[in-house]
Amino acid sequence: MTSYSLVALDMAGTTVDEGGLVYTAIADAVAESIGTPVPADVLQRWKGTSKEEAIGGILGELGEDASPSRVAAVFQIFMARVEAAYRESPPTPIPGVLEMFDELRAAGVRIALQTGYTAEVAGSILTGLGWTVGGTVDALVTSDTVAASRPAPYLVFHAMEATGVTDVRRVLTAGDTPNDLGAGMNAGARFVVGVTTGSFTREQLLAEPHTHILDSVAELPTLL
Repeated sequence: MTSYSLVALDMAGTTVDEGGLVYTAIADAVAESIGTPVPADVLQRWKGTSKEEAIGGILGELGEDASPSRVAAVFQIFMARVEAAYRESPPTPIPGVLEMFDELRAAGVRIALQTGYTAEVAGSILTGLGWTVGGTVDALVTSDTVAASRPAPYLVFHAMEATGVTDVRRVLTAGDTPNDLGAGMNAGARFVVGVTTGSFTREQLLAEPHTHILDSVAELPTLL
């Protein structure tokens, strides 16, 4: 028997290389709204959460109006920016990811993508990659379908529900941010893996609770 039966994987920076476009778009959208740049350390703290939560959190930290209507208005600016950015620079798979999917599938492991994107954004990324739910991966869980995004554990739990996996000790989570690691730990997953293909260094991820730090999610079969 394999050591895990479900991998719940983050998208941007973990399985998908989008060049950091999403967080650039968030920072630009907030800056456009408030008329001043977003400090890098403030942006960093909100990486890995849902994009609406990130916008609200950034506005709140900067002492700005973070009401639902304000967050919704900034989110619309963000959506316009990220859609334009993806048209100009389409995301690509992290090298080795498709081969990793094949290897895990051959071992009977189910694959779920769980993301801080909304279903609309995540769906457009999958379409651009030519990936399908039921074909390339077994499930997709997005931030707009859960009560709270990372580091809450609900994306992981919904990935389990969507794939029929009931034992969290048979789950591996992987992501490139401290909030990804926090969600995996809060869910009680047996494997909580950080990867260095995103915007955080190995040293930064090592400082967070985790079970493994890998150079790439493509290395996950080594943990089977």
